[in-house]
Amino acid sequence: MKLISFNVNGIRASVKKGLLETLQELDADVVCFQETKATPEQVGEALTGLEGYHLYANSADRKGYSGTAIISKEKPLNVSMDMGIEEHDTEGRVITAEYEDFYLVTAYVPNSGNGLKRLDYRGQWDVDMAAFLADLQSKKPVVFCGDLNVAHQEIDIARPKSNYNKTAGYTQQEIDGMDRFLNETGMADSWRAQHPDEVKYSWWSFRAGAREKNIGWRLDYFLVSAPLMEKVSDTFILNDVHGSDHCPVGVVLRS
Repeated sequence: MKLISFNVNGIRASVKKGLLETLQELDADVVCFQETKATPEQVGEALTGLEGYHLYANSADRKGYSGTAIISKEKPLNVSMDMGIEEHDTEGRVITAEYEDFYLVTAYVPNSGNGLKRLDYRGQWDVDMAAFLADLQSKKPVVFCGDLNVAHQEIDIARPKSNYNKTAGYTQQEIDGMDRFLNETGMADSWRAQHPDEVKYSWWSFRAGAREKNIGWRLDYFLVSAPLMEKVSDTFILNDVHGSDHCPVGVVLRS
């Protein structure tokens, strides 16, 4: 089972840059999208012509902001939106799909913002998401993927020293939040587990040719419950796929 996560930075804009052709070429069983910036109806319209998938989308109350979606060849047993916590559930950031052997949760984790103005809110979001994942894990294993908006270790960011505790996505509070996901739930960062020393990024600023110079951050992850890790046969970051400021990341699970 091939699962992919891709922050498309606006699904309608990404379609104009070749998203449908990319999806057909990748032929994944499940694709999770973040930052769709579209209503469920608009996501469906954007993906018109993509055959063989069930579509589920969650949107923010605010138009053209945030949003997530899942396309799946296999129809999930159940799909739910959000975390069930009012303060977090207006931005369309979370979708949970239940399959026979695991839960798949995709999230567009809140960015702490310019001047770190949303850092405290982000900290609470991380606490609540860790509890949400732990509750699911009490029932069956979990795959948690998406734009988690944190570079977890120095190896995950091209310029750690100049960004540490100054830039959203690389503050100690956000790093601690990722540690909480991993430690409190016993999940593993699947790509890093298979590539302990490899430098590879999944996001680059649009400014100053950052992508061409590979001045990037690894912000996109698949965290996998320990019982499922033995089924992970491959993990990948697709740097050659364009159309967004992020690139797709993914895992393959043996059946």
